[in-house]
Amino acid sequence: MAKGNKAADVRAKSADELATMLLDLRKEQFNLRFQRATGQQEGVGRVRQVRREIARVKTIAAEKKISAVKS
Repeated sequence: MAKGNKAADVRAKSADELATMLLDLRKEQFNLRFQRATGQQEGVGRVRQVRREIARVKTIAAEKKISAVKS
């Protein structure tokens, strides 16, 4: 999937959906860190991917919050 599509998909979600998505990503990040600590990790690229997805969700949530205040 192209980068633009990922951001567009996230932007289409509501604030509640973004909060749920962020919670799921945080859980996955925790599990990946736990796997790394115990030496069970297989996909090393997924850690970076999850970190970037968290940043994308948080950025878009902040944008939506700012635009809601201005409206």
